[in-house]
Amino acid sequence: MPNNETIAAIATPPGAGGIGVVRLSGKKTKEIAEEMIGGLPPKRTAVKRIFVNGAGEALDSGLVVYFEGPNSYTGEDVLELQGHGGPGVLRLVLRACIDAGARPAEPGEFTQRAYLNNKLDLAQAESVADLIAASSEAAVLSAHRSLSGEFSARTEQIKHELIEARVFVEAAIDFSEEEIDFLEDESVKRRLNAVYISLEQLRELAAQGNLLREGAKIVLAGEPNVGKSTLMNLLSEEETSIVTEYAGTTRDSIQRQIIVGGVPMLIIDTAGLRSSDDPIESIGIQRTLDHLKDADVIVDMREAGNNAHVEASTAYFEKAKSIIVFNKIDLTGQVEGFNDHEGVPAINLSAKTGEGIEILKDHLLDKVGVRLSEEAPFMARERHLSALDRAATHVNAALSNIGTIEFCAEELRVAQNALSEITGEFVADDLLGEIFSNFCVGK
Repeated sequence: MPNNETIAAIATPPGAGGIGVVRLSGKKTKEIAEEMIGGLPPKRTAVKRIFVNGAGEALDSGLVVYFEGPNSYTGEDVLELQGHGGPGVLRLVLRACIDAGARPAEPGEFTQRAYLNNKLDLAQAESVADLIAASSEAAVLSAHRSLSGEFSARTEQIKHELIEARVFVEAAIDFSEEEIDFLEDESVKRRLNAVYISLEQLRELAAQGNLLREGAKIVLAGEPNVGKSTLMNLLSEEETSIVTEYAGTTRDSIQRQIIVGGVPMLIIDTAGLRSSDDPIESIGIQRTLDHLKDADVIVDMREAGNNAHVEASTAYFEKAKSIIVFNKIDLTGQVEGFNDHEGVPAINLSAKTGEGIEILKDHLLDKVGVRLSEEAPFMARERHLSALDRAATHVNAALSNIGTIEFCAEELRVAQNALSEITGEFVADDLLGEIFSNFCVGK
């Protein structure tokens, strides 16, 4: 994407709203402003103007704000036209910008220019999209930490410590003929151990942030009439699923997004598992089996009083990601509670009264990997986790090969490159295209 072109886009969400914003960035901003609003307003000052097209027809009126480069979001001259938020008027204003010399912005191009002009590093740029997409308060705070540069600063600090260790290793190679042994006091080993521990700690915080970003898929499964739909309604806090006394009421999967402990979870109510000659119900049962394959957590539901047959769980329920729920304790007189069955949580609850629901939520969080920490997590992506994993692997390999200096030095070089990928200091062009293509157009 060449930076010598001026780009324009609608920066507010689709649909009607009280206010709509069209944003411009690039070298032609001044001449486009001359044509559409009679010239640039004073820097960083909101001024009321009439927006006109090339024929001089008034399209809208509103506030305009000018940010002179390099002191702007993109590092270029940026102009925002803040008018009324109707789709029709916004399209007309955008068309006037394009007719005056701009071109339509591609997804994420404003933020990509900010990255290319050193206004943000790559991890910060990604957190812009994460902040916009955040669906919980915890995700918002996590994304803002990364946007403010805390994740990048922590990464750079570890990389600095790694470079300091590399200095000693490279010196041991350069002065191998001398009588100086740069590694004899084991200072490098201590440094590398410290780097490895720091990488593991940062990786854990990043993994928690990635969980806030990606969320988890929770599948409610079991035989008909065990209360899956009632539990779905309780978790989603609305009448999402139809509840009747008749088996096979739910014939297709029903999905709702909820937030549990700050973590977004997609809850899926599925058709009851049983043999059926009904072709429609059979399709729903097959969809249930498909959902079980890629679920993060499977809630294996049964009726209370069937606790003696815990081990009879269907083969489709993977032990490592299952939670057994004995529902309808309001009918049996049992109390809410938790038992461990060979590593699988078994919870007594009532989806009708809500008894035991908080116990279930706690175990859902545990199953998806939520770990309490005094430090808030950083919003992170799979590529960040991969880079941290590779850096830790190579640092560990360097420790194992510390007696063979050349191998040790190479492992540390590769570890440093892996960390550089996070902030974009060392990144392939095709990866940039993939990252920014997932942004909204106006950002």
